[in-house]
Amino acid sequence: MSNTATITSDYQQSIESYRQLIASTGEDLHRPGLEDTPIRAAKAFAHLTKGYHQSLDEVVNGAVFPSTNRELVLVQNIEFYSLCEHHMLPFHGVAHIGYLPNGQVLGLSKFARIVDMFARRLQIQENLSEQVAQTIMDVTGCRGVAVVMDAAHMCMMMRGVNKQHSTTRSTAMLGEYVHDNQARNEFLDAVPKRKPAF
Repeated sequence: MSNTATITSDYQQSIESYRQLIASTGEDLHRPGLEDTPIRAAKAFAHLTKGYHQSLDEVVNGAVFPSTNRELVLVQNIEFYSLCEHHMLPFHGVAHIGYLPNGQVLGLSKFARIVDMFARRLQIQENLSEQVAQTIMDVTGCRGVAVVMDAAHMCMMMRGVNKQHSTTRSTAMLGEYVHDNQARNEFLDAVPKRKPAF
């Protein structure tokens, strides 16, 4: 997936699409509660997909610093919100990111910004975990990255099987975490335990 910025959303096209979608339900687009809904929805969708219009250079902004620390750095409970690419319904949860520095570290806020850049796209959780891990590996040149994401998916909760307490945990392991069981277990033991959706 591209890490370069793309063209700004065409609001007018999105507004017209929302008008047609609402009209397809038989609703009256001219009643007070719906008059401005298409433009509000278009702006909301642009916000929810703004990751397509961000570049990695912009997000990281040079915040990679020298460090002699070679032990686990864990940034946990990074909340994220995304849209499922299959039904365009939300899924949301938290990300836990651990990495083993190799002479340099990434500014802590950049982990959250990287998660948001990829989450604010049409996604599946499995790919989101891998994209975050690979990006941190590439940016820092670290010895290993591990990512765990826990999320609740509206496509399972408000439609389809309607399982209200289901959650999904995805993982991505790169570098030393692939073959070093001690490092992997240290990370997994430090990650918060899964909680119910509510």
